[in-house]
Amino acid sequence: MTLLHLSFYSAFTISSLGLAFHRTHLISALLCLESIILSIYIALAISSTQTQTSSLNILPILILTFSACEAGTGLALLVASTRTHGSDHLHNFNLLQC
Repeated sequence: MTLLHLSFYSAFTISSLGLAFHRTHLISALLCLESIILSIYIALAISSTQTQTSSLNILPILILTFSACEAGTGLALLVASTRTHGSDHLHNFNLLQC
């Protein structure tokens, strides 16, 4: 295992653990999700350059596109929830209330 693979695996693991344990604010959960997606993007970009296949070159761009859409949707939800609930604490959100 190279140092590059080890850094990818550690970034993905730390981001997943951050999402699992530090869920007090919505913005921290969104940042952890974004770092997970970016580590997947880096892994796909590295794997397509190492295998030198032209069919896999479009996958990192698709992942980056979906990441931008996810970030925009997450920020829109953050703004909407902050306006309705007053803060971005996740314990204040109750899905059963209308």
